[in-house]
Amino acid sequence: MDTNIVTPFLNRLQGRAQLYAMIRAFFAERGVLEVETPILSAAGNTDPNIESFNAPFSGHVDAGARERWLRTSPEHPLKRLLADGVGDCYELGRVFRNGEAGERHNPEFTMLEWYRVGWNHRQLMEETIMLVESALALTGRRAEVLIEGYRQFFIDELGLDPLHADIDALREPLAQYHIDPAGLTRDDWLDLLITHKLQPAFPHDRITVIHDYPASQSALARIRPGDPPMAERFELYLGPYELANGYHELNDATEQRARFMRDNERRRERGLREMPIDEQLLAVLGNMPDCAGVALGIERLLMCLAGTDKIGDVLAFPFAKA
Repeated sequence: MDTNIVTPFLNRLQGRAQLYAMIRAFFAERGVLEVETPILSAAGNTDPNIESFNAPFSGHVDAGARERWLRTSPEHPLKRLLADGVGDCYELGRVFRNGEAGERHNPEFTMLEWYRVGWNHRQLMEETIMLVESALALTGRRAEVLIEGYRQFFIDELGLDPLHADIDALREPLAQYHIDPAGLTRDDWLDLLITHKLQPAFPHDRITVIHDYPASQSALARIRPGDPPMAERFELYLGPYELANGYHELNDATEQRARFMRDNERRRERGLREMPIDEQLLAVLGNMPDCAGVALGIERLLMCLAGTDKIGDVLAFPFAKA
């Protein structure tokens, strides 16, 4: 791959194509099946931090619900395939998030998501590192790797115990940013510490992996019992960019429904529309085998390979020109 895939225009397209070829070869060697799932869904994303695009359907009512949503990730249909017994699988496809536009965000982007049956988040974490290292090799680059638990990372870098520090202690390092505290939860302040204090300082030539998060940040991950209980998930960064988010996947439909409902409660509190819960996922989630899954942002990876902080430099046509 040309190390300058930002320009000219043709190299921008070639760089993406070469990365796709590498990804497909990576999974073919490991026997992971490539699949395609629907982009339009009858359910939206309940996450209060993500907004879905609404896409009304005007066809015959027997075809299903008229209100559809552009997917924000292929996670739910991939889990339905896992419940059907498909086994290890991945999808490389377009996803959509409303309201996310700027130098580092495009409302339409590409996500790589894959699942490994019988694995936990620690095993998948290692494979994700290998995939990113393979991508870096396309440009002749290598990176150091730092793997650290969430709690210990906060203690080492900020001198704060994220599980026990009170909100005032969490807010203090962020005083210079004059952040409006209205409506912010403890987890929001922890996230702000990562994005404002920790993440910007990550070396550009390092892969940083943070694992085992507070149980309150479990999302769709399993919670490991203990004192304290921890969410079995990880996030991977290349330099200061968050690339991937992985889980030891929850397959308890009752617990997952409760989490969806808590999401919608937070949406109500923020004045956001409640989103329809994915009943088709919940109906089969108990049949999904023990597995781990991860989602990786392709444009973010391309930006790192290109040495640019502008997402438009790795797109054929960014949102403003689409």
